[in-house]
Amino acid sequence: MTADRSEPADRFEAARRAMVSNQLRTTAVDDPRVIAAMARVPREDFVPPARRDVAYTDIAIPLVGGRALNTPMATARLINEAGIGSNDRVLIVGSATGYAVAIARLLAKSVVGLECDAALATAGDVVGPLEAGAADHGPFDVIIIDGAVEDVPQALIDQLAPGGRLATALVENGVTRLAVGRRGGAGFALTAFADADAVILPGFVRPHAFVF
Repeated sequence: MTADRSEPADRFEAARRAMVSNQLRTTAVDDPRVIAAMARVPREDFVPPARRDVAYTDIAIPLVGGRALNTPMATARLINEAGIGSNDRVLIVGSATGYAVAIARLLAKSVVGLECDAALATAGDVVGPLEAGAADHGPFDVIIIDGAVEDVPQALIDQLAPGGRLATALVENGVTRLAVGRRGGAGFALTAFADADAVILPGFVRPHAFVF
């Protein structure tokens, strides 16, 4: 997305500061590096031109192909809980227009964006099924699924380095809950830490048990 630079920048800067104060600091986003990155990245550059005025509102912003950009709070909390370090290799699943990738690049050693819709993908993204991950670019210290899924496939868990973290939103009985987990040996489990609205991502339907 490209910004119309004729618009007064201070209007968006004020909205960005308000987002940090009202949406992030009040919802347990407490990593100073995450707060600084969110205060720096111009979210208005990652939304359709007609939606720029609501870029910092706590809503999911519609994109093309039925997709939507996750809410600022959901993205921030996932990144915050993942604990991205300066030497970490990060995969953003469902990178869409690149907002979460831009934030993570201010925090990590390297970042790969994975997007299934070529119309949304930005330069340098891996384009392919979200549920398959990006094994050729891994392993990753952190995987962030920037949206809600019914199930985290083993293919993504296998791309975590030992001790690697994965953060996502889980859909459970119609409710979305933010969750984070760490890979320990062959084991992996997610722990929910907050109920929050998050956009549903394609490709992550939970396998149904076979019924005789």
